[in-house]
Amino acid sequence: MRTQESGLLDHVHEAIRLSREHVAQGGIPFSGVIVGGSGRILGTGFNRVREDNDPTAHAEVVALREATTKHGVRAVAGATLIASGEPCALCYMAALYAGIGRVVHAADRRTAARYGFDYTSSYALFAEDPANWPLEVTALQLPEAEQPFQDFLTLSRARR
Repeated sequence: MRTQESGLLDHVHEAIRLSREHVAQGGIPFSGVIVGGSGRILGTGFNRVREDNDPTAHAEVVALREATTKHGVRAVAGATLIASGEPCALCYMAALYAGIGRVVHAADRRTAARYGFDYTSSYALFAEDPANWPLEVTALQLPEAEQPFQDFLTLSRARR
């Protein structure tokens, strides 16, 4: 009889396999697998930042995009995100925002850093107010700035 944990190990092995396959094709060693409550794989992805010239195309985000495109946003609520390497802060936030219930990773952040992928500073950045980030943040308080929100609220109420 297969236990839930042995199924989890199979999925972690799959994430590592996907990562190695991507490296063999010239990519970098990060992959993600979204697993639903039944143990079914809902989506997979590998880091496509270089291939797509998309700074948000991290493996976990790509896997989430595939899972939600195929199965809908609600399908990932409570699902497990399995990553070949520990997610960066962006990917942890994407998982949290998507409603992922559990994150499992194979290699941790210190292991990734030893191989030239040091993203540990990203965790501290999210603890800071964006006004203190190393980028300029400007708020332009225009009178009509609330109008799209008011329109949305009005339309939402009308659809009920």
